Amino acid sequence: MREKMAEATETQAAETSTRGRPKTRVGIVTSNKMQKTVVVTVQRRAPHPKYGKIMSLREKYKAHVEDHDYPKKITINEGDRVRIAETKPASKDKRWRVVEVLEKSKNV
Repeated sequence: MREKMAEATETQAAETSTRGRPKTRVGIVTSNKMQKTVVVTVQRRAPHPKYGKIMSLREKYKAHVEDHDYPKKITINEGDRVRIAETKPASKDKRWRVVEVLEKSKNV
């Protein structure tokens, strides 16, 4: 009896430990003046809750970049288009990381 219960709890724990895909967003880097951090602005369009008019909304995310060291080695510039993914908290404000650079800015 106990063996069956132990097996059931093990399989249940294995099922709940798997996680889904992390949320991803695509945005433009608006600031790269921090070490290992960039600010990414993501724009989206959504209807107004009451009136239904389509509005342009934007949100800023601080994203972690491992190989970006601001004054010495800049790997991501302002204006670059990047994909960010949700991750575990890296600091008070950082809950995102840069996955890939989709498009480099032309004004480098």
